[in-house]
Amino acid sequence: MIKRILVGLGGTPYTTVAIQRAVQLAKRFDAEITGVTVLDIDRLAKVGLGREETIPAAMHRVALTRNRIEKAISEFESACAAEGVKYQVKQEEKEASFDLMISLARYHDLMIFGLRSIFEYDISFEEPKDTLARLISAGVRPIIAVSDKFRPIQKVMIAYNGSTESAKTMKRFVQLRLWPDAKLKIVTFQGSEDKAHKLLYDASEYCRAHGFHVESESNPGSPKEFLLPMATLWQADMIVLGNSARSLLLKRVLGETALHIIRNAERPLFLCQ
Repeated sequence: MIKRILVGLGGTPYTTVAIQRAVQLAKRFDAEITGVTVLDIDRLAKVGLGREETIPAAMHRVALTRNRIEKAISEFESACAAEGVKYQVKQEEKEASFDLMISLARYHDLMIFGLRSIFEYDISFEEPKDTLARLISAGVRPIIAVSDKFRPIQKVMIAYNGSTESAKTMKRFVQLRLWPDAKLKIVTFQGSEDKAHKLLYDASEYCRAHGFHVESESNPGSPKEFLLPMATLWQADMIVLGNSARSLLLKRVLGETALHIIRNAERPLFLCQ
């Protein structure tokens, strides 16, 4: 059951969709939302000066970013108020501000932020892959990473490879029942057709036991190469993607396939491990 949702207010082109998604789910589950801003002033200034901007130019960028954050907060508050959703806003502007998001996530059931915000915008002090790794390895999951356009969730593609981590992600999505009427398509990428058939059968039966309509498909190729084209061809509205938490803890990076999908997907992702 979803009762507390955390949404990132980064003032990026993804923020409006993140707010819309959070409010929609909060209203459905009678949940409350915490909007959290992450504005790293030192990071913004250092990036600007590193690009050989003048100090006034760097400060201008900081002012513009602050203005975008303020607009995001206003938009968030208005959206929640319009739908009668309980909300609060948490703000922090220190260098360790991203830790605030991790701390808050421990007491929320779901986190929503922009699909490529931390890749395309300076909302964190560290490398984007390390930021994602830190989020997930610190227990920030599940995460819905929204695209820049809102779409109803009617068809969901689940990438499944039979690993424990992949199964946990699939089960978490199914058990949350965020969109119980959505059609599911489970896809696996295996060289062995027999292994693929077994994985797809077992996974499909699990999802059907929870009341979902399920299709399945196997592909002998690489998920990095074929997952997004398959999602586009099937017109999926969301992709469920798992990854190894152990790998994140040890290497502090996401897997190559996960990073590729996050960087290139045009549809929202459900991330859990």
